[in-house]
Amino acid sequence: MTSVDTPRLETLLAQVGCSHSDPTGCISVPIYQTAIFRHPGLGQSTGYDYSRSANPTRTALEEAIARLEGGERGLAFASGMAAIATMAMLFRSGDHIVVSDDLYGGTYRLFERVFKPYGLSTTFVDTSRVADVEGALTSSTRAIFIETPTNPTMKISDLRALSELAHRKGVLAVVDNTFMSPYLQRPLELGCDLVIHSATKYLGGHNDLVAGLAVTRDRELGERLAALQNAAGAVPGPQDCWLLMRGMKTLALRLDRQQHNALLIAGWLRGHRLVERVYYPGLPDHPGGQIHGRQADGPGGILAFTVRHEGLVEQVLSRVRLISFAESLGGVESLITFPAVQTYSDIPAETRERMGITDRLLRLSVGIEAVEDLIADLEQALQ
Repeated sequence: MTSVDTPRLETLLAQVGCSHSDPTGCISVPIYQTAIFRHPGLGQSTGYDYSRSANPTRTALEEAIARLEGGERGLAFASGMAAIATMAMLFRSGDHIVVSDDLYGGTYRLFERVFKPYGLSTTFVDTSRVADVEGALTSSTRAIFIETPTNPTMKISDLRALSELAHRKGVLAVVDNTFMSPYLQRPLELGCDLVIHSATKYLGGHNDLVAGLAVTRDRELGERLAALQNAAGAVPGPQDCWLLMRGMKTLALRLDRQQHNALLIAGWLRGHRLVERVYYPGLPDHPGGQIHGRQADGPGGILAFTVRHEGLVEQVLSRVRLISFAESLGGVESLITFPAVQTYSDIPAETRERMGITDRLLRLSVGIEAVEDLIADLEQALQ
């Protein structure tokens, strides 16, 4: 049972950015478009001094995401990659991180090309296999970094089991929750320590801003990450914070429609003669589907599929008319992308093939359009 003291997530989302303490009575939190703040007196502060360190509009956003994820401290960043990079600064040369092998190519690039030369080592493991993760842990391991579902083949990892393993071994459990958002999956409630979002995607929802968010389960980790956020300074401006909060208000409505559409499209694709395989947690035979059903409240709006021959990839990408050929995901508009070339080119070809990111794989971010129109667009593109 819920009450006004413990509202449901849909209510929390609708109330994101609502100001109940502003003396003007404004409903929407103001955009504090300022770099600096006046001091009341020598040695005195209003709590805001310089917008890199804190800004009231950003504070409203950070408090909102912390409440949605059920965490102690929320932090906003200029992008999802800025959030992951700041997380990586928690560690030092000689430390080791175990990372999901089938994950966003930009995260792979960050660990391999940016932090590896500084002595932070990573081992890429199929985190859907808890025993493999445990086998990859060493005395130098400081964190397990997980995507679930993974991008793009939608592999499912057991967050409760991995968080229990992490705590038993004294390491952090970090989850990139971009695909699910807090509306569908809340890793902190399953024992994980830190959640990261590319807020550009579902949380923003309109493909009109770039931002990142992070939430910690405990206050101490939050303070450590906040110190790095302030020192490194990769923070969003107040205008983007306000736009992001406006997008978050409709997250529940958008994702409900996107999931509905994605399930129907996944079923239609699976029956198409030119489609070899469909990856979607909402399908009854999806590997790890039972685990996903226990830890998430829905299958999400992303699916991937392999076509039967490579020539179909260029054909589909050039023929779609309603669906846009673009790299991102999570917005109200449907987008299709070719992961092997667009988002995974930094990963060696043999590694991509092993993970199923082949030259015949397409990823579809399903929007809120009429599903009949989306299926008709795919049908004419596949003919």
